Formats: sequence, structure tokens, C-alpha cells
Amino acid sequence: MHLTDFDYRLPEELIAQHPLPERDASRLLLLERARASFQDHQFRELPDLLQGDELLVVNNTQVIPARLFGRRVGIHAEAVGRRSRARREHLKAQIEVLLTREVEPGLWEALVRPGRKVRTGERLVFDTPAGTAPLEAEVVGRGDYGLRQLRFHPTDNVRAALEQVGHVPLPPYIRRPDEASDRERYQTVFARPEQAGAVAAPTAGLHFTPRILEALRARGIEIVEITLTVGLGTFQPIHADQVERHRMQPEPYEISPAAAAAMEAARSAGRPILAVGTTVVRALESAAAREGYVRAGAGQADLFIHPGHRFRVVNQLLTNFHLPRSSLLVLVSAFAGRELILRAYEHAVRERYRFYSYGDCMLLR
Repeated sequence: MHLTDFDYRLPEELIAQHPLPERDASRLLLLERARASFQDHQFRELPDLLQGDELLVVNNTQVIPARLFGRRVGIHAEAVGRRSRARREHLKAQIEVLLTREVEPGLWEALVRPGRKVRTGERLVFDTPAGTAPLEAEVVGRGDYGLRQLRFHPTDNVRAALEQVGHVPLPPYIRRPDEASDRERYQTVFARPEQAGAVAAPTAGLHFTPRILEALRARGIEIVEITLTVGLGTFQPIHADQVERHRMQPEPYEISPAAAAAMEAARSAGRPILAVGTTVVRALESAAAREGYVRAGAGQADLFIHPGHRFRVVNQLLTNFHLPRSSLLVLVSAFAGRELILRAYEHAVRERYRFYSYGDCMLLR
């Protein structure tokens, strides 16, 4: 399939720039796959829209303040002799860094902007509050699609430093600086501090509140948590014209024995498994890809789900609206059919739904 098959028109004013005052005030588009029908609802109606025996699976990863702003202050000592003083002074320019994955303590993969000017051996310095040690990083490697490897100094307090100087990694279509409120609103209510490491939110989970979770449990709906640490694989653009040639960047996931047992019990009883978000879908389908069922443990979600995929675990999906030509739009098209999804998106545009991370959602069943 061609990448252009997954395109649609979206007026820019429908891209949500801020969250609604209340998480569960968002709208919900119910898509019935068997009937090829759409119904407009409010997210607060979710407990009543479900039949009551579903197993709801959520992603409990926690977003870290992974965006940094700093300065290029020089190059590695081995290269200094090859650069003039004027050139070194020119390197003192602001740089934006989005950390995408911790390789090992102190060593991170990152997207750097402007990337083409940042060479191996250069040193980046990030502002820190008065009275604290500066946070520095050396560019020690390069990768595809603008990726760099950064070695931070000192290496033992990077996470703590991020809490002080890092910014919420809002996606680029949110055209404003992050605000203090984003620290709470770009995080799900079931995010666990011990699962911190995601550099983007599992946005389908942003609509949930303790009140909604309580109402779901009161209906008899079981809720289990898994972890997929959201990284580059989720938001990396598709660069291939032929969709099937795209290769996903792996993202680590972990499924507890209790969660795996709950999913197998639901499958055995014929109960629907409702994935909250595409990250949950990729974790579960990756876990089941080899043996056909969900096994407890850790793994790497590198499965690219596109039309033709046979879903082994997930029966229903709650998800936000996704970017044109993105791997996430391809995934939901695999789940419900490309033509039906594009019709649903046309309906959402006509009805003035809010799109993307801070926008409204769809329930596909």
C-alpha cells in the first residue's frame, strides 16, 4: 500500500493546543466495525457504552521531561586544533534536544535540532538553576534520521537533573511552549513513577479520571496495567513510499504475570479485551506474535501493524485521532479497515472534533 493511501484533510484549527479543563469532558466517536456506523458521544459515557465484561488494558508508563534547551559551546579536544577560534565561537548557539531512549546510565539517544550542524565530539551545556552543577553532554555518536548519542556528565544524576531543567515533550503540532500545567495533564492518572521513561504520553489514557475508573469497575469491568515505554517507535514518521517497507524502532514493554493471566482468562471466557491506546495494542500483539498468546515478561515491541495483520489479542480499541501518513493511523486502519477509518475521520472533521494528543477519542469495536 502507498503512504498516500493514509492521508486526509484536517483544518489546522481542529488540532487541540490545550487540554480541556476536565479530562473526561472530551468527546468520543463510537465506531461499530460490523455495522460500519458512527455515533457521537461524550467520553463520560464510556462505562455505559461497554457491555460490562470487558478487560480494559492500560499503559502505566510515566512521561519524563525529555526536552532540553542548551548551547553548543565547543568541540571535543581532539578536534579543537582543526577549528579556528571564530568557528568555535560560532558553535555557541542554542540547541534543542529531545531524549528518545536511555541506552545505559548516562548515555541517551536523542533527536537534536538543528541536527545537521551538531557533530560528534561537540559539547552541549544545559542551563540549571542557580547553585546547582551544570548539566553537560558530549555527542559521542550519530544515527539515522537525525539521531545522536549523548554522554551526560555527570552520569549519575541525569534523571534528577531532567526534573529540574527538562521540559514536557509536547509534540510539534502543539505550537506553544510547555506550561506548568502540562506536567500533570500530559500524564495519565495511572502513570507509575517506577515506570518513568516515556518521552511521549500514551494519549488515549489522558481522558481517564478516578471517577471514570471507579464507574468502570462498578460495571464489572476489569482493569489491568502493562508498561510500554513510549519512544521513537511511536512517533517516528514513515519514510518509505510503500507502507509495508517501514521498520518500527523497538520500544521496551513489560507484562506482569497477573496481567498476562487476566488476559488469558478473558480470552478463554470469550470476553473482549479493550486496549487503551495503540501502545497497548503493539505491546500485546508483539507479545503474542510468536506463540499466539500473551506471555508474561519483558520484550521489545517492534511489530509494525498494517492492513493484513491478524489480531491475536485485542478485540476493541480506544484511541485518539492520529496524524496523516503515520504508523498509528496505519495501525487503526489495520484494526477497522482503511476506508472505514478515513470515513470516520471525515465525520470527525465535519463534526469539529478536536484532534491529536490533547484532542478527543474514538472507541472501535
